[in-house]
Amino acid sequence: MISKILIANRGEIALRIARACRELGISTLAVYSEVDEESLHVQLADEAICIGPAPSSESYLRADRIISAAEIADVDAIHPGYGFLSENADFAEQCEACNITFIGPRSETIRKMGDKAIGRETAANAGVPIIPGSDGPLENETAALKVAKEIGFPVIIKAVSGGGGRGMRIAHNAVSFSKEFLTAKMEAEKAFGDGSLYVEKYLEHPRHIEFQILADKHGKTLHLGERDCSVQRRHQKVIEEAPSPFLDKNLRNRMGKAAIKTAVAVDYVNAGTVEFLVDEKGNFYFIEMNTRIQVEHGVTEEATDIDLIKEQIQIAGGQRLAFDQKNIVLSKYAVECRICAEDPANDFAPSPGKITLYYPPGGHGVRVDSHIYGGYHVSPHYDSMIGKLITYGRTRKIALDRMYRALSEYLIQGIHTNVDLCKAIVVDP
Repeated sequence: MISKILIANRGEIALRIARACRELGISTLAVYSEVDEESLHVQLADEAICIGPAPSSESYLRADRIISAAEIADVDAIHPGYGFLSENADFAEQCEACNITFIGPRSETIRKMGDKAIGRETAANAGVPIIPGSDGPLENETAALKVAKEIGFPVIIKAVSGGGGRGMRIAHNAVSFSKEFLTAKMEAEKAFGDGSLYVEKYLEHPRHIEFQILADKHGKTLHLGERDCSVQRRHQKVIEEAPSPFLDKNLRNRMGKAAIKTAVAVDYVNAGTVEFLVDEKGNFYFIEMNTRIQVEHGVTEEATDIDLIKEQIQIAGGQRLAFDQKNIVLSKYAVECRICAEDPANDFAPSPGKITLYYPPGGHGVRVDSHIYGGYHVSPHYDSMIGKLITYGRTRKIALDRMYRALSEYLIQGIHTNVDLCKAIVVDP
């Protein structure tokens, strides 16, 4: 049994984990950077240890300091949340070596699916459709251009170690390919320390559909339905919903089975997400597997009434999943808007600063996951997302109407946010 967890993250996900732990009767240790001392998760955790200055490279990305904090506080497990070290195979391996339970998949699974080229190969070998593209990392621009011409333009150039839309460039012809290839390579080297690239056929008007996976240590692997994450900006998700308005029962069943096949192929344990692109004719293609909890996990929680963070912790502790595939029903529609400290009128420039007034929306069918409050200082050192607004109801229309109402009530002053942008998107057919 797990009795004490170190939360190796910050912001709303750290607070979300702390709340799940409290409901399970598990003690928590928060780790934080110097600028996060007044963050809610630090205040609400049972213990807290500062692990360094504001830059994440000197705090939240310092595996050695996190492991040291875990050993000092004598924790049983570490929950990495998402981002930072959550998909770092070396960190998971260090936890295993120190006899600390890593709340996520095994290090070798993270390593295998973290390499996008190996992930594609794994999915293909499991009989899951993949987008036509290179078989692995490409040695140079000449080899990449040859592949691009073979599969036909437009193509998308992707970083092997990529994520979050970085290291991704679209080329519509051979002339633009050279520039986009070099740009993607530089972005990948800067963001991930790995400039390896591969090339895929680019689908012009796809849906981005992902399936939530849960798998225990006893051989049971299930999917909890899909999330439609097609509303994006610069390859970053803005609005997510479940179930997808595009999928019918047949397509949902086929994609769900493909997601489970992918997870089983790597002997997956814990929560994960298999992501697909779906074209206008309903053809679907594997793009990647995220070996962690997703930002948008709350959408699935509200649609299925299953607490994914609790399930993660219980799976890591050796417990069996208490339900079967037939028990999982998308009984409600749920929609999420990511609330960000940014200025849409100024090319989405980050908007750090002090929040002078904060009033979150409430009422029936409204959930707010956020770590901010009146007087809180939004730091310029981290991602601009400051919260997630989720609404749900019996029908998609109810969920969307509720979202518009909730966004209209959301008061955040002192900084710029994307609340008005989200309102405009929600009412746009």
